[in-house]
Amino acid sequence: MLFVKYFFSLIIIFTPLNLKADEVNDWLNKEINTIISAYQNNNLTNENKFLLIEKTINNNFAGSGIAKFVAGKSWNGATKDTKLEYINLFKRHLALNIASMMRGYSDQNYELVNSRYDKKNKVTLIDMEIFSETGSIQVTWRVKKSKERYFVIDLIVADISLVVTKRSEFNSMLKNTNYNLQDFNIKLLEQNNSSYQKLIN
Repeated sequence: MLFVKYFFSLIIIFTPLNLKADEVNDWLNKEINTIISAYQNNNLTNENKFLLIEKTINNNFAGSGIAKFVAGKSWNGATKDTKLEYINLFKRHLALNIASMMRGYSDQNYELVNSRYDKKNKVTLIDMEIFSETGSIQVTWRVKKSKERYFVIDLIVADISLVVTKRSEFNSMLKNTNYNLQDFNIKLLEQNNSSYQKLIN
């Protein structure tokens, strides 16, 4: 009798965790498929492919939070309008980066191989293995739930964090503008336009 009570206690404890893992995995799988399907749709122009992918990324990445983190100390000294402009520019920059990366994987098979929940940071980490003829590469998606929705807060490729890399990259660029976010926005706009042209042509 004691064993039966213990067994059902385990079911009560672990079932919600398993359901949650399945839920977030299904959500991520759906969003990744949306991006890959866009690349594989020959009826779409390169520009329309990117716009669809950009919309998917903007809807599912915590763009504003990542943008603020990446801006570092330049954030506090900026005006509200400058911050809003920067967030919009950063979201496009992020979309361009991820779209370019995913294009390289669009004709390869992938599998979500593992997921685990980080209780301390309240983040789910989902490992995705991408297979090619020469081997495979692992990408880890860091996903957080907020206001009943999931958001990707980081992407780790070969143990390198996209967010940390962007913070370092942007810090070097911001240093050249004396951490003036308004001046930095001009440079970021130019960079985005250049990347956009390369991606759609």
